[in-house]
Amino acid sequence: MKRRDFLQQSTVATSLVALGGLSLTSFTAAPKTKKITVLHTNDVHSHIDPFGPNDGRNANLGGVAKRARLIDKIRLDNPNTLLLDAGDIFQGTPYFNFYGGELEFKLMSKLKYDAATIGNHDFDNSIDGLYAQLPHAEFPFLISNYDFSNTIMDTHTKPYKVFSKDGIKIGVFGVGIELQGLVDIAMYKETKYLDPVEMAQDMSRILKEQEQCDLIICLSHLGYKYNSETKISDLKLAAATKDIDLIIGGHTHTFLPKPTIVKNIEGKDTLVNQVGCYGINLGKIDFYFDTNKNKAAEGTSIIV
Repeated sequence: MKRRDFLQQSTVATSLVALGGLSLTSFTAAPKTKKITVLHTNDVHSHIDPFGPNDGRNANLGGVAKRARLIDKIRLDNPNTLLLDAGDIFQGTPYFNFYGGELEFKLMSKLKYDAATIGNHDFDNSIDGLYAQLPHAEFPFLISNYDFSNTIMDTHTKPYKVFSKDGIKIGVFGVGIELQGLVDIAMYKETKYLDPVEMAQDMSRILKEQEQCDLIICLSHLGYKYNSETKISDLKLAAATKDIDLIIGGHTHTFLPKPTIVKNIEGKDTLVNQVGCYGINLGKIDFYFDTNKNKAAEGTSIIV
């Protein structure tokens, strides 16, 4: 894809935030700046094909093949790229009804996803159905607040994973929504739900202090925001924690043209982003690091 065509497919809205006291312009004169690109999806819901030409506002949008071309182009521009998903991979088209998630995991593996978290609809063929498709996923599932110890999924997920790109350590962890009342208990069986705020605080502490990560990302299937004062959302999670640089969200199918900036419990900036649903958009956030590993970020949503 030509660069001009690629840029025309990007939304014009971007968000620029300085993390650690540096603005983006500070890097223009710094030849040793390192750039980490984070690409992300959420709530793709088994949408393998693009929407048809008569599908209203979504006409001709989405599709795994077009997403793959965009991802290849971005990786060519910057090999230091992570590709992540925030859950609800399953349910929504006949592909899932016929193949039970096999095709979704195989295609995500072809696209070389680095990690994903688990959404409530990923239990739609039960926890046994999810387990049965794991051999087709060549990427880890990260979830810190689902205790699978008494289920078939025990040891088949990780709370977090650390990636290294160009000398930058990136810690990624996952949190999921409470399944009780949302999913039939027969589908998730003895999965225990742990408080997402407590687990996020624990994960970010481990990644910051023990793993010495330079960038910390939370994959969340909690939802962007709610009217309820008690229900935990991504915005509340960001405000109640520290050391998380980016929350990649899902569940509420919220289309954000650019990341939301939230002050965390220490008054520092956390980015919260979500790109709707059905693979219509691809989230792209660039993090820039100077020689002292201070960082700035710029984010956008690319129309597929």
